[in-house]
Amino acid sequence: MNKLTKEEYQSILNIVSNPEFADLPPSQIVPALADRGVYIASESTMYRILKKENMQCHRGRSKVPTKKNHPTTFVADGPNQVWTWDITYFNTFTRGIYYKLYMIIDIYSRKIVGAEVWPEENGELAAELVERAILNENIRNKPLVLHSDNGAPMKSFTLKAKLEVLGVLSSYSRPRVSNDNPFSEAQFRTLKYRSNYPQDGFKTLDDARIWVSIFVDWFNNEHYHSGLNFLTPNSRHNREDNKIMEHRRKVYESTRQLCPQRFNKGIRTWKSPEKVALNPTDEIKEMLIKENAI
Repeated sequence: MNKLTKEEYQSILNIVSNPEFADLPPSQIVPALADRGVYIASESTMYRILKKENMQCHRGRSKVPTKKNHPTTFVADGPNQVWTWDITYFNTFTRGIYYKLYMIIDIYSRKIVGAEVWPEENGELAAELVERAILNENIRNKPLVLHSDNGAPMKSFTLKAKLEVLGVLSSYSRPRVSNDNPFSEAQFRTLKYRSNYPQDGFKTLDDARIWVSIFVDWFNNEHYHSGLNFLTPNSRHNREDNKIMEHRRKVYESTRQLCPQRFNKGIRTWKSPEKVALNPTDEIKEMLIKENAI
């Protein structure tokens, strides 16, 4: 019999209502607790209680991608092998004026390795950002793929020349295809659907830069990423994932030994994906599913 006691039920309510976890779904609360050596309930139990108490909310909004001829595939089995980048616009208090956020993502770890806000959009600023990111990651003259769409800054002569000097291989989305840069697109969705994102726009350029700096710090160091089986990007980037996953497994195993009736379906698989692919073919997707086996 797996029925929760009144005390256990109330403890779960207290956790999900805590300001620290109030904006997080159970899929992120559970690993956060596991990292602290705490097991209180499974995700499904938390979701069931949230539904019963009418405490659920849905914020997800996404578009269904269209099918096109397949783009080039790149597979990363470690950090700083494949990056993607893009530019998104920020509204300002002045109609028709926008700030531009340049952002670079590592697809293996999802770490934001470069992010800057400028009033202009051009290849010179992009080239400088890429070079700074490479220097910060200490990977100059090491193999790196940089993927982007076909915008003017992305294909500018200045950026192409800089990438050649840095030894970076350029990769581009297919013409007139909007979903060949999924990591950057997903990142911008995460950013713009943050509860504290200023929907009415930024008052000044400094305001936008400060907000992005805070977001990057939160995302890299605190955000439990579902695509990484709920690791933070920095822990994955710094190769701490195996240690963290082993700790989580031990927490669950020790809890199962104390309360075996709580785990009729076995304990959760704590394993980070070994490889990550940009625009994988169906065959590569199948291969990665077998290899990663999360």
